[in-house]
Amino acid sequence: MQTSPLDGLHDVIVPTQVSWWPLAPIWWVIIAILLLTISFTGYKLYQTYQFKKAKRHAVLLSNQYDDDAQQLHILIKRLVLHYYGQSAASQGTKQWCKTINKLTGQQFTEGELMSLYQANSEQSALADKLKLAISQFKLKEPLNV
Repeated sequence: MQTSPLDGLHDVIVPTQVSWWPLAPIWWVIIAILLLTISFTGYKLYQTYQFKKAKRHAVLLSNQYDDDAQQLHILIKRLVLHYYGQSAASQGTKQWCKTINKLTGQQFTEGELMSLYQANSEQSALADKLKLAISQFKLKEPLNV
C-alpha cells in the first residue's frame, strides 16, 4: 500500500493574535503631529481672543454710555490708540475724520466731530452713530489714509 504524501504534513498552526500595543513608530509620529496641531490651534485661538478683548470691552462700555457722545468718542479714541498706536489717535480733525471713517465704515464729518466740543448741544443722533461705529470697528485695517 502506498502512503499518501499528505500524511507527512503537520496540522495548520493558527498564528497568535497580533497585539496592538506597543504602537508602531509611525503611530507615535502621527500622535505627536496631532497633539502639536491641536496645541498650536488652541494657542492661536487664545491669541485672537486676547487681541479682540479691548473691542469687546469697548462695546460693553458703549452700552453704558447710550446718549453720551463725548464718552463714545473717547472710547473710539481709546480703541484707535490700543490697536493702531499714538500717531493714529493724535491726528488733526480732518485726518482723524478720515481715519475713523475708514476704521468704522461710517461717514463722519468734521462738523459732527467738532460739535463734541460745544457745550450744551444735543447729540443723540451722533451718539447712535458713534455707538454703531464702535461695534463695527475694524481691527486689522491698514491705515494708509
